[in-house]
Order: sequence, then structure tokens, then C-alpha cells
Amino acid sequence: MIWKSLARWAVAVVAVPLAIAGVRRLTDAVEGRRGSSRTTRFLRRSADTAQSLFGRPKRRRFWRR
Repeated sequence: MIWKSLARWAVAVVAVPLAIAGVRRLTDAVEGRRGSSRTTRFLRRSADTAQSLFGRPKRRRFWRR
């Protein structure tokens, strides 16, 4: 039971950020060669969404709630 939760933690901490970084690099390379397209915009948007779900939480200012 503990091994399963440890494996989930490892995936969330290691694999997801690496996948997000890989998608961003791929998007930059494709956009550099061919320009922006529907596919590259979708990849970048999905990487942003995944980072907001799994990445570091944004720092909140005390005056914004």
C-alpha cells in the first residue's frame, strides 16, 4: 500500500514536470521552423494547464484574494 502511494508521488514529482518541459521544448522547436499553428498552440496551452495543476503554486500577495 505504501509503495503504491510512493510511486504515485514519484510520478507527480518527477515525470510530470519533465513531460511538461519536453512539450515546451518540442513546441519551441516546431514554432522555430514552421511558425505557430493550431497544434503548437494546443501543446503550449496544455503545458500551461498541466503546470498550473501539478507545478508550484503561485505566490499569493496579501492584498489579493
